[in-house]
Amino acid sequence: MPDTQRAPRIVVTLADLADHPDPERAARRAGLYLDAVRRHGGDPVGVDARTPPQALAEALASMDGLLLTGGGDIDPARYGQENAGSRGMELGRDDLEASAWEAAAERDVPVLGICRGLQAINVFSGGSLLQHVDGHEGPSWGTGDAATHAIDVVPGTRLGELVGSAPLEVNAYHHQGVRAEDLAPGLVASAWADSSAGLLVEGLEGSEARFVVGVQCHPERQESTPAAFERVFAAFVAAAQGVRD
Repeated sequence: MPDTQRAPRIVVTLADLADHPDPERAARRAGLYLDAVRRHGGDPVGVDARTPPQALAEALASMDGLLLTGGGDIDPARYGQENAGSRGMELGRDDLEASAWEAAAERDVPVLGICRGLQAINVFSGGSLLQHVDGHEGPSWGTGDAATHAIDVVPGTRLGELVGSAPLEVNAYHHQGVRAEDLAPGLVASAWADSSAGLLVEGLEGSEARFVVGVQCHPERQESTPAAFERVFAAFVAAAQGVRD
């Protein structure tokens, strides 16, 4: 019988801190994702491109949920394009997250994507990305006040049910985006924001019953995120608990 007393185990994909120019700041940034999972009763298991294969296989086989986090750009070859503005690519991380995404789909566990994670959900589902958006990215976290912009949440979507449909002001740490024409089949836009490149998808979700949600902002950075986004983490961990039960 399932161990319903155990907290749901959430695999959290992280950037490789060893190659970061400021490992201490990168570690604090990564810790915010783990803390968000813990706040809502989950047991986070961080993995990165250097996680030993056996440990990674065990984590993916036992996960109740998958959190795809922020980081460098996805290799545009994964969505059939030449590099046209992508930067900071981590090919090992692309491989890691593609494997984690496939394992989550096979095991029918919930997935939450944040920033790069939203883009990864779209790419792994067959969509593409706009590789650069002028004027849409603020200072890196921990180096200055966050850039912010308004989003319009689509009523009736899963995200709309969680955060409401009134316009919200969210942080912006990304220079790439998803336009309507980039959205993968089987995904639904749940929030939009204006930009120099036109409307961008700021939230997306799967059209099936499984919890698959992506948000382009960073809700784990509570100092620059509406409090309503805590309900996204809560719903994600609750969906993972449902897998346990």
